[in-house]
This record gives sequence, structure tokens and C-alpha cells, in this order.
Amino acid sequence: MDKKVTGCIVTHNNMRTIAQAIDSILASTNAPFELFVVDNGSTDGTYEFIRDNYPQVTLLKTGGNLGFGGGHNFILDRLDSDYHAIINPDVILREDVISALGDYMQAHPEIGMLSPAIRFPDGRPQILGKRNPSPRYLIASRLRGHGAPGEALREYAMLDCDLTVPTPIENATGCFMFIRTELFRQLGGFDCRYFMYFEDCDLTRQVNRVSSAVYYPDATVYHEWGRESKKNFKLKLIQMQSMLRYFAKWGLRGGK
Repeated sequence: MDKKVTGCIVTHNNMRTIAQAIDSILASTNAPFELFVVDNGSTDGTYEFIRDNYPQVTLLKTGGNLGFGGGHNFILDRLDSDYHAIINPDVILREDVISALGDYMQAHPEIGMLSPAIRFPDGRPQILGKRNPSPRYLIASRLRGHGAPGEALREYAMLDCDLTVPTPIENATGCFMFIRTELFRQLGGFDCRYFMYFEDCDLTRQVNRVSSAVYYPDATVYHEWGRESKKNFKLKLIQMQSMLRYFAKWGLRGGK
């Protein structure tokens, strides 16, 4: 693929996972590519570690914690690419996912965003929402244990569909999103009213208003996904606030 791709990782105290993420991305990507890392006020040495060990990475410091969307929007005016990848600091690439997604998007100009298959590092698939969130779906996701997903969660994750082929989706997870750069800029990036959580659902809905978001199963990324909001009370409150903002903006039902 000869089109330029940019990628961005927003980090806040992600020293434990950041080296593995950056190493895997740089080692696997053959397309013309520039990786940005935006440090959102880390205090654990993440910024200094990247500065000292990755001169090929464009490292920027926000001066505080702008949140997930705010951190990604921090570089919006710097992007000079055809496609842009939004990448979590706990994501690992084991193959040239960037080129695969770029090639598919180049062949399908009607698509504005791609969401790859996402698995745990041990290869298990992650059960992630692909339909617009609703209270019923979110309760099912929150209450799910270690067993098989129930009916509501299966519906939310579109497990009732054939996901072995590229499939239009309403909701793409923010751990790895691949979007046309001009579209990302046109939409103004993420809605910064969400500090964290639900900004990915919101952006996918914005994409689907003017283009289409598609799940692409032939590219796979590996995501640690600690589900920290289930363990951390402060993060749980942030998630609840974002959920209320999301439903105030879009309503409780699905749809465009």
C-alpha cells in the first residue's frame, strides 16, 4: 500500500504496556507510516521512556490529562495522512494490520471507518458491542460473568450475524479504529464532552451519518482489555457520566 497512514496512541501512566505496543506496531507495519504518541500527563516515567528509546516516534505532551478523545484530538491539525489509526496503549499487532486495513479501505471508497477483529493476547475473541448501546445491552455487558454470553449480549455483539465477512456495524470499539483522515478531521475528531468511555460509540454514529463503519474480520489485533471500570470506582463514575451524556445526546434507542 502506497498511501500514508498515521497512528496515535494516547498514554497516561501506561509504562507497563507501552513498549510492547510500540514495538509491535513499528515491527509489523510496512506501509508509509508515522506513529504519534500523545502523553496525557503521565507521572510514571512513560514520557521519558518513549523520548529516550523511540526517536522514530513523534512524541507530544499535552501538559495534563485531556481524556481519551481530547488526547487523540490533540494531533488532529498535524495529520497529513490518507488514513489514521486510533490505537490503545495495550494493543499488540502480530501482522501488518495497518496495510491490510488501508488496502481494503482503498478498494472500498464508500467505507469511512474499519474495525478489525479484536482478541485477547491468548487468542480468545473479545465480545464487544457492535450495535448502538442501549441500557439493556449495557446491563448485560456489565453483569456478564465468565460463561457464555446471554441473548442480549450476543445481540449487542452481533453474534447473531455472520461475522466471517466484512459487515456494517453501528459501534466500533475505541481500542483500535481505522478511519479516513479527512473524515476524522471533518467530524472534528472525538466529542470531548466524554472524558473517557462512549466517545468511540459516538464517533461511529457520526461516521455512519455521512459514510459507513464496517467490521473487517480479516485483520486481527490483540488487546489486553483489563476492564478497569469494573475494578476502579473512580473510573466507574466516569463511565456512568459518559453514558448519561451519550443517551442525552442520542436517546435510549438505536438508530441514526
